[in-house]
Amino acid sequence: MTLNIDQLKKKIIYRSNYRGTKEMDKLLGAFTKKYIDELNNEDLADLEKLLDIDDANLYNFFNGLVTDFKFKDNKINLLYKNFKYSE
Repeated sequence: MTLNIDQLKKKIIYRSNYRGTKEMDKLLGAFTKKYIDELNNEDLADLEKLLDIDDANLYNFFNGLVTDFKFKDNKINLLYKNFKYSE
């Protein structure tokens, strides 16, 4: 099944807002909301891959801590790492 771009964006938005931990729901939800409409297909695919990573590793990567996961150098990971979250 092939998703069109709008369906993919909706799927990503949902996944970013319903992670399992309230902290990551807020952080990834805010990150996705800020950038989703600026991303091309490749970026959206990378964002989907980012959302496949567990919350602990995403939290540690965001905060500059040690992770069990090797994060690739790409636009999405750089944007996420440098994202300034504020409620």
